Amino acid sequence: MIRFIKFTIIYFFLISNVFAGSSSELNLPKKNVTTRDCFETLNRATFKFNQGLDKVILKPVAEGYRSLPTPIKKGTGNVLNNLSSLITIPNNVLQGDLKTASINTGRLVINSTIGILGIFDVATGMGFPKYIKEDYGQTLGKWGVGPGCYIVLPVLGPSTVRDTAGMFVNVMGGDPYYNISVNGNNEYLDGKLFAATKILSGVEFRAANIESLDNLEKNSVDFYASVKSLYTQDRENKIKNIQRGNIEVIYSDDQDWVEVDNN
Repeated sequence: MIRFIKFTIIYFFLISNVFAGSSSELNLPKKNVTTRDCFETLNRATFKFNQGLDKVILKPVAEGYRSLPTPIKKGTGNVLNNLSSLITIPNNVLQGDLKTASINTGRLVINSTIGILGIFDVATGMGFPKYIKEDYGQTLGKWGVGPGCYIVLPVLGPSTVRDTAGMFVNVMGGDPYYNISVNGNNEYLDGKLFAATKILSGVEFRAANIESLDNLEKNSVDFYASVKSLYTQDRENKIKNIQRGNIEVIYSDDQDWVEVDNN
């Protein structure tokens, strides 16, 4: 049962990328990304199943998280961002962006030491550039791999063939979270701590998006189609590194949330 709950929360860590902020009106992207819905019947059934998990498990937990003091929530977010750089840095390298990889490495070192394991974002205060997350799905996209068919994974949520393959890089190759040396003594983060970071990420993102999820579901003629549109557009924007211009960013941390085209 505990493992089931963990996987449920991890799903919303992923699905949270497709929801905008707390605006009562959501503008869906007008330009559709070419991603075929090859398994629509199965996808819709899985989507409905995942909705049920949200209502029973994650949403109540997220509502409790929102009642915590702001400093605790901010510190938690900083720690999770710091750990996520262990995914971002190798993808910076794979994309040939060695300069950003070195910057993010410096950010990781500073926040992990002076920032007390990432609780405080000291690097930003020192003038480091804004942190932009990268993952293996984005790297495959940069290499020219198309998204393939749209997939709704049980528990894990919206994805594509390409992004699902990117997720498996961690599983097959060993997740970077496990390779952190603690105090230089060759001790490593164990599976329980890794799972805890995923759980906290899911709760944090879901808590920030309670209103936007409710509004999107309420205002959508087809909630499934809305989520699909937001997810595919968001992934393409991130692959192309679209951060500003005609894109309205609906959330304080635009790397964790969908960017919605207002035009």
